[in-house]
Amino acid sequence: MPVLSRFYGIIIRMYFQQSEHNPPHIHAIYGEHVAAIDFQEKKIIEGELPKKALELVIEWISIHEKELKEIWDTQNFKNIKPLE
Repeated sequence: MPVLSRFYGIIIRMYFQQSEHNPPHIHAIYGEHVAAIDFQEKKIIEGELPKKALELVIEWISIHEKELKEIWDTQNFKNIKPLE
């Protein structure tokens, strides 16, 4: 699972070959917490993150939603700029 970005101790990943029935999503890892997040709806679809970590991930998604959709559609993985 390629790493797309890292910031504030959060790792953002996306799996290869996503299933057609899953909504477009990323996986956010923060310590022992892991969540699958629908990046179009900006909501957790599986797992959990602490509130502040989730807020940071949602902010990052809002900035990079177009890039995430392109990666999801093409499977051409690339690094995405972290939050600063």
